Amino acid sequence: MSATRMRMLSPRNFFSRSDVLLSGGGGARRPGGSQSVGSGGSVGSGVRSLTCPSLSSSPGRALSSLSTTRRGLPKEKMTENGVATRAKVLTIDTMNPTVKKVEYAVRGPIVQRAVELEKELSEGIKKPFAEVIKANIGDAHAMGQQPITFFRQVLALCSYPELLNDSTFPEDAKSRARHILQSCGGNSMGAYSASQGIDSVRQDVARYIERRDGGVSCDPDNIYLTTGASDGIVTMLKLLVCGQGSNRTGVMISIPQYPLYSAALAELGAVQINYYLNEEKCWSLDISELQRALDEARQHCNPRALCIINPGNPTGQVQSRQCIEDVIRFAAKERLFLMADEVYQDNVYADGCQFHSFKKVLFEMGPEYSNTVELASFHSTSKCYMGECGFRGGYMEIINMDNEVKAQLTKLVSVRLCPPVPGQALMDLVVNPPQPGEPSYANFIKERTATLSALAEKAKLTEQVLNTVPGIRCNPVQGAMYSFPSLTIPEKAVREDKGQQPDMFYCMKMLEETGICLVPGSGFGQRDGTYHFSLLTHTPFYPANKVKEFHQKFTKEYS
Repeated sequence: MSATRMRMLSPRNFFSRSDVLLSGGGGARRPGGSQSVGSGGSVGSGVRSLTCPSLSSSPGRALSSLSTTRRGLPKEKMTENGVATRAKVLTIDTMNPTVKKVEYAVRGPIVQRAVELEKELSEGIKKPFAEVIKANIGDAHAMGQQPITFFRQVLALCSYPELLNDSTFPEDAKSRARHILQSCGGNSMGAYSASQGIDSVRQDVARYIERRDGGVSCDPDNIYLTTGASDGIVTMLKLLVCGQGSNRTGVMISIPQYPLYSAALAELGAVQINYYLNEEKCWSLDISELQRALDEARQHCNPRALCIINPGNPTGQVQSRQCIEDVIRFAAKERLFLMADEVYQDNVYADGCQFHSFKKVLFEMGPEYSNTVELASFHSTSKCYMGECGFRGGYMEIINMDNEVKAQLTKLVSVRLCPPVPGQALMDLVVNPPQPGEPSYANFIKERTATLSALAEKAKLTEQVLNTVPGIRCNPVQGAMYSFPSLTIPEKAVREDKGQQPDMFYCMKMLEETGICLVPGSGFGQRDGTYHFSLLTHTPFYPANKVKEFHQKFTKEYS
């Protein structure tokens, strides 16, 4: 049969749009006088019959006889007034199943309830408190931390270059703004940058790392600017995850952990391998625990990566240099890719504690390790003394990555076009702040020192207050911005948790009665039979006192 004849007989060409008429009962008339099934059975009058071959042998007829479900189409549903409506293409049953497994405790149900309470307060509904205190996430500026003046001046100049003619801005801020703008397409932060990030910013990041690590060289080509540290972490996990069944990629994460890791692993379909930090030793990391977790995991997956958060989130510990050496040796022996989350590297408070970057320690251990261990480290503008969460600036540095994989990494980041250019500009200011002799230097140092001192003081005060409460025990907050105290919950409250985890029940009740939004320890992971909560330490001091008052009342109520 000719191609022309086939086109004439195809289901799409049996009748034109004008030949398809609805009968009084809603059925459609087919050529040849037959009527399709409708809501009624009568045939409308005055319909011209067309002569055509029978559809009984047509592939189109065979296809139309299949149910919509078998053809993968949404079923039609009838509304109350008899109008047919098509079911949703995307439903909870047809969506990506891995997304349903994703949980993110720091913005989970308790935070959603906090938002509802804020709205109720704004509508004049009376509560036992005047405001909601969101101590659930490290959002520094939302909790009153002030931005660094120099950073905001330069960003303002970059955003609106007309201000370069304004005499109120210091000359070093103007000079820095001009330098950043010259690195942007069209001299505008509104232009796309290179996918890996602005070249001059990556060079400044490399020089910063060299200064931080005592001269250890850094290649700007190994720097990838990112949308906050989270973007870099998820990108690296995408590269690592592969395999099926017992060969699926396993990733070792600390428990307690920052929920980004568990959420990303769930979405990617990877295996989460839990290793527990030692709460009795100030949340330290024991190599024997790493070995236990790894050996057990190898029975059902293929462990390929080890994630370390230092300083710790949510536990606030700072790993010793010896601990970092031990971790590097462990990763080398077990052939694990190391991921070092170091976004709190400026937040170190406790006496005797010091931040050591994984890269510096790796290279000081000699070529046996520095030439072989694969490492990705991450930093961000969101924490430390900057607290600029909303700008979403960050970087990652890769060490000893296979060149072919690196090419794939560059391709992967190209898909998102580029990180936010204002975030890149801010990252440049963080790694290259005002220098001695420049007009803004004295005020920069003053603001930076005051911010870090206030963070350290609040961390210490939070620890002290919580440790005065019977039933709460808080380890020293050595660094970062959080405390993760253990919690004794009366047995009666455990039994009356109304389907929630006991620590979720505790935190939800605290929110309803005090307006303080905490995150229960179950959202971060904890040993079975233990309860905790995470409290942001750089909130105004009074939340710790309110937590104390609430716990005393709660214990009395449920004893």
